[in-house]
Amino acid sequence: MPEGPATPIATERRPARLSTVGLPSTDTLPPPWPGEQVAVRGGEVFVRRTPWTGPVDDGPREGAPRERALYVHGLGGASTNWTDLAALLAVRFDGWALDLPGFGRSRPPARSSYSVRGHVRAVVDVLERIVAEPGESAGRPVHLLGNSLGGLVSLFVAAGRPDLVATLTLVSPAVPVYRVPSAFSRTLLLLLLPGIPTLAERRLSGVTPEQQVRGMVQMCFGDPRRVPRARLEQALEEMRERAEQPWATQALTRSMRGLITSYLRVGPRNAWRLARSLRPPTLVVWGDRDRLVDPALAPRLADVVPDARLLVLEGVGHVAMLEAPEPTARAVLALAEDAAEAVLGQDDDARAS
Repeated sequence: MPEGPATPIATERRPARLSTVGLPSTDTLPPPWPGEQVAVRGGEVFVRRTPWTGPVDDGPREGAPRERALYVHGLGGASTNWTDLAALLAVRFDGWALDLPGFGRSRPPARSSYSVRGHVRAVVDVLERIVAEPGESAGRPVHLLGNSLGGLVSLFVAAGRPDLVATLTLVSPAVPVYRVPSAFSRTLLLLLLPGIPTLAERRLSGVTPEQQVRGMVQMCFGDPRRVPRARLEQALEEMRERAEQPWATQALTRSMRGLITSYLRVGPRNAWRLARSLRPPTLVVWGDRDRLVDPALAPRLADVVPDARLLVLEGVGHVAMLEAPEPTARAVLALAEDAAEAVLGQDDDARAS
């Protein structure tokens, strides 16, 4: 784990409450959770499972909250991005983390389409499977967490299928931004032109796994020095495995193209408009050193989403679930606790009437 706790920054918006529940020790880094291939429309995706542990203190396990959560990674990431956070949240959640089509251990989608809409369909299919799985929480909506591209996908899922989502946590979501440096903007827009993604794939294929991991750490972490060596070694092993997949660079460049295309969408399906319609209780998490998605968007998104709370973490970059898992976990757990209390209150009102 990173050394030293990340500090929440006070904001004028509704601040995130942090749960005081006991959490597992972070002295030992858990290995990636095991998983299996799961059928979705157009193919299969690999889904890892983090089993519920229950309370870590001496309290009784019987009657302890046991709910379900699904974790959705960002562009170029994988289900393993959630290993540390899922281990902490296992005190309350049975967790599932999927590799989006074409990423991690998931094969490409049918017809090699990497649109945001296609990723949304895959997440909905996995959510429906989780809701239907037998057990204590069968039939209940699921806590949905997404980072970066996965955050945008999760926003679309929650807006379109609120019946499946108990709460929504958005970690540096890749919401549309229309004021970016001109050179960066021209580079991204080039991906929309025919043939350019193929050229980008050829260039990326020449980047070694070591270079990819080094670049990822520099871009995604607020303080790269805090990344544990064991996690770097795991990331390198994962990147080498990915380099052997013939579709790896295509998944990256064409998902980026799909992301940019979604930014150009206007009308009721625009992400900012959909954010205003979100019904699940929502937590917005951002690092103030995010180099990939402007932290200035954090309060704006929290203002737009109804019933949203905001957690901005000092010194943290684009992947708070990796760099600051404990404060992120406490904010997620508080969101779930408050949502459960609200549901109980509604049930009591219904019985009283």
